[in-house]
Amino acid sequence: MRLTHLGHACLLVEIAGERILIDPGGWTPGFEGLRDLSAVVVTHQHADHLDQRRLPILMTHNPRARLLADPGSVEVLSGLGLDAEVRTEPTKVGSVSVLPVGETHALIHDDIPRIPNVGVVLRALGEASLYHPGDSLDGDPGEVDVVAFPLNAPWQASRDMAGFLRRLNPPVAVPIHDALLSGEGRELYLKQADSLGGTDTEVRDLAARGAVELSPA
Repeated sequence: MRLTHLGHACLLVEIAGERILIDPGGWTPGFEGLRDLSAVVVTHQHADHLDQRRLPILMTHNPRARLLADPGSVEVLSGLGLDAEVRTEPTKVGSVSVLPVGETHALIHDDIPRIPNVGVVLRALGEASLYHPGDSLDGDPGEVDVVAFPLNAPWQASRDMAGFLRRLNPPVAVPIHDALLSGEGRELYLKQADSLGGTDTEVRDLAARGAVELSPA
């Protein structure tokens, strides 16, 4: 598996001959220039995960790509004239299994209604497996090789991040959801993830590194 952190919560996953883009949101630059995508996965409808202006441009340039989304985002995408598939059951993109995890966005505040959030696990024979939780920490992806974990969010304390990593304890953890952080703040959170997270976990920061090859554990 080759993994590219394009910015904030957006990952390009190249796995088993497929190119799958997860959460192309408004804080991720340049994703609309991608080509030859097999699928686009949206975990939830918030603008930092679903850019309503640029996503239609991306899909125009990738006419064969499937658009897989949580129930709430499907309604939003339909309003944009995009035909999306509801992603609440396991499906396949080529030989890649696309598995839904969870149902609801983490609580931001009691006065803010919670929306659907469906994380995703990607698995393929002979490849590293990946879990992207979207904006939720309570999903159960089973054993996976790589976990993309939110580094910072309005709905998450640093202890929640550490607890998430300790609970899953994956071989590799890749930080995402970091656009709200300054450079200094990002380094602080990375150190906390490394020192307070899973005892068997290697935190690998892929920001600005391009495509990185990750192998099964």
